[in-house]
Amino acid sequence: MNISEMVKILCIKRNTSVAELSVKLGNSKQNLFNKLYRNDMKTSDLEKIAAALNCELKISFIDKNSKEILI
Repeated sequence: MNISEMVKILCIKRNTSVAELSVKLGNSKQNLFNKLYRNDMKTSDLEKIAAALNCELKISFIDKNSKEILI
């Protein structure tokens, strides 16, 4: 699952459309749709999305073999 799919699922779980999310972020709808289409999100974008949807963002590095969370 890529980041764009995760954001769309999060919007569904928060009962918010992507268009409504763009308003909460202060972005144009087209700008957010383009980022989602290109799957081109910066960490700062994800932090703003999390804040707009009242979520906490956690990013982890996980060892593929042991499944241990490294950071």
